[in-house]
Amino acid sequence: MKKYKILYVTSEVVPFIKTGGLADVSASLPQALAELGHEVRIVVPKYGAVDDRKYKIHEVVRLKDLQVQIDGKEVTFSLKSCFLPGQRVRVQIYFLDNHEYFGSRNSLYSDPMTGKDYKDNDQRFILLNLSVFELIEKLGWVPDIIHCNDWQCGLIPAYLKTVYKDIELFSNFKTLFTIHNLEYQGEFPISSFKNTGLPDELNSKKGMQKGNKINFMKSGLLFADVINTVSNTYAHEIRSNEEIGAGLKDILKKRVNDLYGIINGIDNKVWNPEKDKLLPKKFNIKTLEAKLINKEALTERFGLKYTEAVPVIGIISRLYDSKGFDLIQKVFEDLMKLDIQLILLGTGDKKYHEFFDKMSFKYKNKFACYLGFNDDLAHLIEGGSDIFLMPSKYEPCGLNQMYSLKYGTVPVVRETGGLADTVIKYDEKTGVGNGFMFKKYDEQELLKELKRAIKIFSDKKAWHKIMKAGMKSDFSWNLSAKKYVDLYKTILSNN
Repeated sequence: MKKYKILYVTSEVVPFIKTGGLADVSASLPQALAELGHEVRIVVPKYGAVDDRKYKIHEVVRLKDLQVQIDGKEVTFSLKSCFLPGQRVRVQIYFLDNHEYFGSRNSLYSDPMTGKDYKDNDQRFILLNLSVFELIEKLGWVPDIIHCNDWQCGLIPAYLKTVYKDIELFSNFKTLFTIHNLEYQGEFPISSFKNTGLPDELNSKKGMQKGNKINFMKSGLLFADVINTVSNTYAHEIRSNEEIGAGLKDILKKRVNDLYGIINGIDNKVWNPEKDKLLPKKFNIKTLEAKLINKEALTERFGLKYTEAVPVIGIISRLYDSKGFDLIQKVFEDLMKLDIQLILLGTGDKKYHEFFDKMSFKYKNKFACYLGFNDDLAHLIEGGSDIFLMPSKYEPCGLNQMYSLKYGTVPVVRETGGLADTVIKYDEKTGVGNGFMFKKYDEQELLKELKRAIKIFSDKKAWHKIMKAGMKSDFSWNLSAKKYVDLYKTILSNN
């Protein structure tokens, strides 16, 4: 197998900095690719919260005090380096170091005081996109593929096909653009187009404009050699469903032959009930009874009475409409009439914080919540719940349903995106399936499928079969990384 050189460009990477799942993918996928023998290097901004000393981040003489032009001004930056910590195979990281745009701010995209996006996000991420070309030029390390992630990297394919198209050094590599969530598109006033330095013809409806804004996501979709997203079903939905296509459906439809879906993996070192140090009792497919010790610890932690025969339903999520919380709110009183216990961990919209706070007093014997984020609790909920509820309106990939399947916590989900690609709806007649699923985005449909799950829960033999089907799933990054390698191969053979 040919070994590729991959430059992976992203706006966040764990353990350095994180707002969401992109950060997890940006560490796990490069690592898995490196373990398959490919040479992967990562480029990421060095925000103020990134700790130089902790991670031994050092200067690289050749990458010091580089300059690019943004909006007619010289912007000076350096690219510092270290390796992804705690890994067997080394993955080098380059940190884009510029005090004005990144170093002076601990937060990634928005001002923590106002909650509003930084006004200069266009210039900040233009710098990230341009820094990639400076890095390649100064190092003379030429990748086979530049793997770009989300709107923050959306200009790289456009620069490659326009500004840098006649430079020989840049003529041999291709771009893959990965959409992690189409909802976030990087939209800016049309007046900020001049900051990009791209040819004027791109400042048009056929080019980067969408509505009365310029759109970095659209740039990536137009100019990348190949596009992928994080599940097959989501790849289909974004080019066929107006709402999920978020105003870019037509472009995606035109590029259908260049659009692929590859499901994200999960980190088996972190999410594995057999090795999980955060669980009171580790367990596996052969020791399912041990899961009950976690269930007891979970109910105790939230002040609920432990009863083996009463199903505990867990929810771990950001509290937004798109995650199905409007449905949950509508049927909440109905849920509380069922013989269940419900435990919620999450943070998000104020209206949901207020609602769940109120409900935790009203139904304190059946419902408990922790409104915030707590990793220890996330593991306890996955390990101790019987059922995991995830009724998302749309879900590009989703990770919690995969964690749940691994932990024998049977998911009840809506048939969308990555949920549809990982959960197999249980069929009573054949006994096949690893979870429960409803199609129409409707609160009564949710209630109906949840009641079906609760009914089958009382049949221990059938339930154990469903649990085991989920626990046998392989969601390791190794599988997903191999699919990415196949995709790189496809891109590079399309000369």
